[in-house]
Formats: sequence, structure tokens, C-alpha cells
Amino acid sequence: MLSELIKNGFGEQEGLNCAEKMLHGANVAYKLGLDKEALKLASAFGGGMGIEDKCGALTGALMVLGKLFVKEKAHESDRIGRLTREFFKEYGKEMGYIDCTPLKKEYRTEEEKCNNVILKAAQILDRIVERETNICK
Repeated sequence: MLSELIKNGFGEQEGLNCAEKMLHGANVAYKLGLDKEALKLASAFGGGMGIEDKCGALTGALMVLGKLFVKEKAHESDRIGRLTREFFKEYGKEMGYIDCTPLKKEYRTEEEKCNNVILKAAQILDRIVERETNICK
């Protein structure tokens, strides 16, 4: 699962930002099949899209949900919207915020950086992915 990779320091040596850790890690954990070029899509979403808005770990997770649960486009069903809302609701309930600024203020440390924030996003994503992929089997 993605949360195990994150817990074990995935992306630390590579210097990945929070959104990149989520997408790159999910690519490994969920076998998404994304190539190096596709993985660059997460680069601008770290640090709350560079302006400390929505947390990069969350936006990275949404990219994963889209890859896994959208066949061709978002408007083909209500599934991606429903999963997105669920993800944000669960994350906000467990962490208190979904924006980078308050998350960093409360959870970021010099030693850990934002790893606790990223780990929580990975745990919630794992739960949703596991449930939704079991539905499809």
C-alpha cells in the first residue's frame, strides 16, 4: 500500500515534493503504469500549488483517483466527484484542514517536514482505493 511506502521514506532521497510523493508512490504501490513524463504532472502542485493553498498531498491523491477511476473523462459519471468529496471530507475531519498553510503550521517540523501530512493522505487514499477496487472485482 502507498502508506507503507511513505512511512518507509519513499521520495525522501529524490527530493520529491508532497504531490510528487503521492503520485510517484501511487505509481509504484498501485501499479499505475505512468511513465517519467506523466509523473511530472504533479510537480507544480507541491506546497499547495506553490502558493500554500490546497495541500499538494491532497492534489496528488486526486490525480491518482482520476487515473484509477475515470475511464475517459470526469463527466462520464458522478464517481470521481463523489470520491473527491469523500477524500477531502475525510482528510479535513482527521487533520482539521485541507490547505497547506494551516497544515504546515500545525504538523510540519524541521525533522519530519510534511511527512505526517503526506502519510495521512496516503492512508485515506489507500482506504478508498482498496474499497473501490474491491467493488470492481
